[in-house]
Amino acid sequence: MVFKNENLTPKKLKELYLSILKPRLIEEKMLILLRQNRISKWFSGIGQEATSAGVAMATDSSEYILPMHRNLGVFTCRNVSLVQLFNQFQGKVDGFTKGRDRSFHFGSKDHNIVGMISHLGPQLGIADGIALAKKMKNEKKATVVFTGDGGTSEGDFHEALNVAAVWDLPVLFVIENNGYGLSTPNKEQFKGESLAIRGEGYGIESLSIDGNNILEVYDTVKTKINEIRKNPRPVLIECFTFRMRGHEEASGTKYVPKEVMEYWEEKDPVTNYEKHLIENKVYSSDEISAVREKIKKEINDAVKESFDEKEFIVNPEEEVNDVFFPFQQKIIFPKDKSISEMRFVDAISDGLRQSMNKYRDMVIMGQDISDYGGVFKVTEGFVDEFGRERIRNTPLCESAIVGTALGLSIEGIKSVVEMQFADFVTCGFNQIINNLAKVHYRWSQNADVVVRMPTGGGVSAGPFHSQSNEAWFFHTPGLKIVYPSCSADAKGLLNAAIEDPNPYLFFEHKALYRSHKEMVFEDYYTTEVGKAKLVEEGNDITIVTYGMGVHWSKDIMKKLSSYTADIIDLRTLQPWDKEAVKTSVEKTNKIIIIHEDSITGGIGAEISAWVTENCFSDLDGPVMRVGGLDTPIPFRKELEDNFMPTSRIKEKLISLLKY
Repeated sequence: MVFKNENLTPKKLKELYLSILKPRLIEEKMLILLRQNRISKWFSGIGQEATSAGVAMATDSSEYILPMHRNLGVFTCRNVSLVQLFNQFQGKVDGFTKGRDRSFHFGSKDHNIVGMISHLGPQLGIADGIALAKKMKNEKKATVVFTGDGGTSEGDFHEALNVAAVWDLPVLFVIENNGYGLSTPNKEQFKGESLAIRGEGYGIESLSIDGNNILEVYDTVKTKINEIRKNPRPVLIECFTFRMRGHEEASGTKYVPKEVMEYWEEKDPVTNYEKHLIENKVYSSDEISAVREKIKKEINDAVKESFDEKEFIVNPEEEVNDVFFPFQQKIIFPKDKSISEMRFVDAISDGLRQSMNKYRDMVIMGQDISDYGGVFKVTEGFVDEFGRERIRNTPLCESAIVGTALGLSIEGIKSVVEMQFADFVTCGFNQIINNLAKVHYRWSQNADVVVRMPTGGGVSAGPFHSQSNEAWFFHTPGLKIVYPSCSADAKGLLNAAIEDPNPYLFFEHKALYRSHKEMVFEDYYTTEVGKAKLVEEGNDITIVTYGMGVHWSKDIMKKLSSYTADIIDLRTLQPWDKEAVKTSVEKTNKIIIIHEDSITGGIGAEISAWVTENCFSDLDGPVMRVGGLDTPIPFRKELEDNFMPTSRIKEKLISLLKY
């Protein structure tokens, strides 16, 4: 191993030695604690320290870095408290995640670090978002994100690289190529010897270096980051390195051929750099020993402080409260009472426009939303008013764009993401379910993101453009879900969702876009989230519904003129208004829930269960539900009509009314 240090002072050479030695000694301590059963699991980075530390040392502490689970050196180089790190590894309440997650699955805004989740790849899109924010703010800073060789097979890797290339984002992508994805060798992961070519395929400058050579890593990364700051663009660096321990300790390394292990033992980044420093009289052997003992004492002292016998006390109220960023909505009423007739689509567009003016750095992202105005023309004309920086056409990459939105939020910028059709959200499902929804609960970072979801059938668009998929997200803590049925609520609730610094899914029924219109306040206003609306009042039955179900219910009750009903438009599905439903059931003693989504596992099932459990003594009949068939939604009109619940609502209503 050849070390070139002509441009580095002895002081810097020593700093770099400390940067790789500390994580190595912590790792050795962790293995002892693991054997003593004092920690439950450990993902070792022994052998890869030069990549982690070299990259971290080459960055400025004000620049964000997004590490993986073998990048302990990133945290130590950023001077993260060892006591808090050990608390984190034990799952203690005073770790970074309050015991809710383990290892390096956390972030720290104080240290400009955003940790990973177990799904390899999503952090790459987040890095794009942070870099986009830096570029928009003209801060001249780079963002650094790690991935492994196995992670480069994930779609998120390719999406993130493409977005960064198209948008010239100041991101440094670092691939730690350690030869194995858990136990699967690279020859079974990808074709070829190097992964750098993947960056070149996206028009990104790419290079490969010796990831075990701390000086080569430091010098290369520092050079490229300086270039990125001056000329914002993505760069990819592949670091060849090796993991000397198992994927995690229980898995071992029996799958690694003996000759491969011996080869990499000879390339140990710590021992080789030590030899270099001694040979060049930067350190003596005695000084090396003294440095080691000093760091070991620091580690042992931190372990002693952290590993006390303090009882872990569960706070159930805090657990629930920490799912969302604390936010108390204040209803905003229009100052100007002027009203005009607006179609559903126009009300949404009006709300978006007013929110863009209210939040001057807010960004809207989506496919074809710029000059084209989106497939439903919701953002038509926006690019002329707000510019391409804020009205951003995106490549076809839902996952990377949702990740980008989270990255913007980390930098304090609101964003709205338009799914071209709600059906396409499956391609961004992981980011929504595992990043947006869980990020505040895990490490107190909010996700100030609204995902707009054109949804629903009745337009003969078939199985991939007409699904009702709100129930997919209803089950996930950490998401707020809104589904308006009228123009006034669409505008007011959209403004409210954008105001709230928590993640929202905002469903917009496509069939309402141009078929429904009503008088709407022209001025900015918000509507209360979590509050249902009593659309019609009656005494015989309670109808709970949302979206198109509200219009179906009103039409049906006109035909059943001898009966009256409370028609409750939920408007917000998460959180839903339990009190409004309970109050109505206490009056009418009968309830039916109507939704377009397939009946099995739909939101109506949860409402039904809740009513049965909490309002049983008030019921004079069974809780009934009407929903779509348990089939994919078909294309041909006759088949789609058969799928829809509309033909079954009247029969169910009459059946319940007769009890």
